[in-house]
Amino acid sequence: MEFGLNVTDIIGYLASLCMILGYMPQAVMTIRTRDTDGISLMTFSMMGLGSVFFVINGIMWGNYPLVVTNLITAVCSAIIFSIKIYNDYFKNKGKL
Repeated sequence: MEFGLNVTDIIGYLASLCMILGYMPQAVMTIRTRDTDGISLMTFSMMGLGSVFFVINGIMWGNYPLVVTNLITAVCSAIIFSIKIYNDYFKNKGKL
């Protein structure tokens, strides 16, 4: 059994890190400010759905780094999506 990392593993881990670091700041900022005016509902819906499909794909292939990465990004997308829905349809309802 070999435990060394090859180039493919390193690229995969770097991709995971980039995905998480790309989603996390937006989720944190959205949670703190509750400002979603500059966020596209369709974009975060599709990105979140893509993450869910990657979770399923990772489970099917037994690729747990893929599962963990996309669980994190799916949760971030769900949080942003929820706040966006709240802001657009409930909080700002009278302003539309």
